[in-house]
Amino acid sequence: MSASTERKNRAAAREAGTDKKTIALEKQAAEQAKSKRRWTLGTIAAVLVVALVLVLNSGLTNKLTAFTVGSKNYNTAEVNYHYANQYMSFANQYGQYASIFGLDTSNGIRGLDRQECSMTDGGTWKDYFLDAARQELVQATVLGQYAAENGITLDADELARIDASFEGLDEQALAYGYGSGNKMLAANYGSGVNQKIVREAYKQSQLAAKAAEALTDSFTYTDEQLKEQYASYHGERDYFDYAYVYVTAEKVETAAEDGTTSSAPTEETLKAAEEKAAKIVETYEAAAGDSPAVRLNNAAADAGESASNQTHVQGSGVPALAWMADASRKAGDVTTEADDNGCYVVVFLAHDDNSYVTANVRHILVRAEADADGNYTDEAKAAAKAKAEEILAEFESGDKTEESFAALAEEYSEDTGSNTKGGLYENVAKGQMVEEFDAFCYAGHKPGDTGIVYGESGSYAGYHVMYYVGEGMLCCDSIADSALRTADVEAWMDAAEEANPTKDGFGMKFVG
Repeated sequence: MSASTERKNRAAAREAGTDKKTIALEKQAAEQAKSKRRWTLGTIAAVLVVALVLVLNSGLTNKLTAFTVGSKNYNTAEVNYHYANQYMSFANQYGQYASIFGLDTSNGIRGLDRQECSMTDGGTWKDYFLDAARQELVQATVLGQYAAENGITLDADELARIDASFEGLDEQALAYGYGSGNKMLAANYGSGVNQKIVREAYKQSQLAAKAAEALTDSFTYTDEQLKEQYASYHGERDYFDYAYVYVTAEKVETAAEDGTTSSAPTEETLKAAEEKAAKIVETYEAAAGDSPAVRLNNAAADAGESASNQTHVQGSGVPALAWMADASRKAGDVTTEADDNGCYVVVFLAHDDNSYVTANVRHILVRAEADADGNYTDEAKAAAKAKAEEILAEFESGDKTEESFAALAEEYSEDTGSNTKGGLYENVAKGQMVEEFDAFCYAGHKPGDTGIVYGESGSYAGYHVMYYVGEGMLCCDSIADSALRTADVEAWMDAAEEANPTKDGFGMKFVG
């Protein structure tokens, strides 16, 4: 449970305590009143109890305000949908591995209030998904405000895609044994959830995403700001090739007063490791003729140690980083660096400071259909390739412009991360995409070049119809730009959320 939730609960408890005192005083005064007055109050109380039962059974609780963000209220049914959707997204993402987090998915959203959540401080999984639903509603609300203030709306095509996602829902519901699409949604997402609520939530989500993209794009940075930001990483985002030997210091066992023993290096054994590392450096520097990696391996072997080669390792994970990132460093330079357990011997081989030009490309993904076991047969891959070739032929038979390719991407591509943007990926860095996609980006193409490449990862197998748009930013500038935008968007969101305080309503008691 979040700290803000706990503060609200404590405030509610204090208010409840005040109410109890008031009720006690009223009861004391009532005892001194006439019996008829007492009888009348009793009758009213009984009527109220009956009325409450009727309300609970009538579904009117679905219309109670459950959560408020600023001036916008969300009723119980609306929060039910977001709550269940958060659960389903988590369960679908982790599948059978959800149990690793302590989540039992065998009963769906039912019983989550009785499952302790390892991801909260003493809370349940219901608490966890409710907090996630609250955060989702907060973000959607403030981004919706940004959209309204900046004239951002969903166009006719975007609304049509939303409507298309609900086509055939009633027929699907009947096939699964439900009386209607609304009944199926209520059964799976919670009481009161219907097509109108889900459609509105979908619209709000799409508008928020569009607003978030516009907000992100609204920030601009100078070359100096980009250089300063990247320099602040001090080599942690760069890549290095190097060879190294690690001399492990001998551990010495010591006994504590309570009788327990432990082992750790001592000052003497750490000094011995450093001296051994220095000897390896001396042997390495005295050798000649071979490559630096071979020389280090031979020097290590003479000392009874072994050397390793590392290729294209990001700076945050390399030893002697400040030394390695020095612009004056040359291939074959060697140094040592001690830590709490021994001493490194490091030989510098190469440094990639991400100063290369990235690529801008568009693509259309055609997925191969997986079989029942999740495998991709040769026939399925061949069918996907044939479809990709048809799409490329359709492009070639037209005016062959970037705009026409983008239109085909929005019509055919199965990549949800780019198909609403004409298949566009900007500033694609080396190694960012699957191997074949990456190779196309850096094959020396000219703007307008096309091709078909195979791609496969843990989530898909299929073919990419490629269109090379042109060069992007320097990779180092792109990294800095992304970091600055992320920080500015987060700062904007923090301010917007602070300006729109949240509050749980009575309807929250009926969520889930």
